[in-house]
Amino acid sequence: MIQVASIILRALAAAIVAASARDETPKYVSPDALIAMNFHPPFRLKGGDEIINTENPGYACPCLADIDRDGKPDLLVGQFAGGKIRVYKGLGEMKFGPGEWLKADGEVALVPGIW
Repeated sequence: MIQVASIILRALAAAIVAASARDETPKYVSPDALIAMNFHPPFRLKGGDEIINTENPGYACPCLADIDRDGKPDLLVGQFAGGKIRVYKGLGEMKFGPGEWLKADGEVALVPGIW
C-alpha cells in the first residue's frame, strides 16, 4: 500500500511542480489517465534518513502542499490514531526533511475523527 501511495504521490508531485512552473492551477487527471501512465518503479520515501511510515492502525492520507510557501511541495501524512498530521518539509526532487507533528499555538494539532 505504501508503494502504491508513493507512486501516486510522485505523479501528483510532478503535476503540481509542472503546473507551478507554468503558473497554472493543476488540472484534474482522471483515474484512467493515471492507470495509463508509465510510473517510476516503487520506492520508499524518506524523511531525513528515516523511511516515512505511519502509526497503527495506519489509514494514512498523504498529500502534497507547499505549506511553507518555499516553492517545494511538503508531504503531509495523517495518522488515524489520535488525529495527528506529520509534516515532512520538501527539499526538492521528491526528497523530504525529517517529519514533525503539525502544531497550532505550539501544541501538537489534533484533527478529531467522526466515528
